[in-house]
Amino acid sequence: MENNNIVIGIEGLVGSGKTSICRELLKRDPNSVLLNGGNLYRAIVYTLMKKGHNLFKLKKLTKNADIKKYMDDLNVEIKMEDRESKIYIDGKLADEEELQSKASSLAVSIIGGIADNTKLFEFARKLIDELKQDNNVIVSGRSLMEIYPKLDYHLFVTASLEERVKRKCIQYKEKNNQNEVKRNIKIRDALQKVAGFYKIHPNTINLDVTKCRSVEESTDMVLGVIKEYSMQLE
Repeated sequence: MENNNIVIGIEGLVGSGKTSICRELLKRDPNSVLLNGGNLYRAIVYTLMKKGHNLFKLKKLTKNADIKKYMDDLNVEIKMEDRESKIYIDGKLADEEELQSKASSLAVSIIGGIADNTKLFEFARKLIDELKQDNNVIVSGRSLMEIYPKLDYHLFVTASLEERVKRKCIQYKEKNNQNEVKRNIKIRDALQKVAGFYKIHPNTINLDVTKCRSVEESTDMVLGVIKEYSMQLE
């Protein structure tokens, strides 16, 4: 028997607050789980970097390479704990702050567009189907429509460059280094576009959270547009 659980995919610009919105949605819906697909990709790239591969070597190593094979060979695993995905590397829980570092983020923006993601996407698709059997699934990441074309809602979160710089400065604890953060965001934006990660689909719901003063306000906006969109489909 088919259930009524849904899958919400949330993508967006660098620094727009995607992860914070996802975690707030998780808090508000006790029948939901959160799958942070971006962290899985980051863990693969991060582990390669820890093995001594610089960005130049990574680009050469991963061009057209099966990224799922790297995941298996490097013993990178994704597990669901307390309704949220966690990443393990060689059996140890990965440090999310390290996964979210500027170096890892930049490398992912490059490698995501040149590696062969086919089998990794197949793996993610099966995982989402399994999770959906018992829960609503909130998915954060890139290329979500390619990974899971059956998304019930696909949201693309945006914010002004100035607002995104401010949020990233807080995340990186670099309040006095705004120029470098801005430059890094611009570089990643350009790389994401070239890789096709900022693709807008016919059913994509665009959401500008620039004026939202908190993650709670951003999440209210998300829930509001989902409700409006669902009413239009009835």
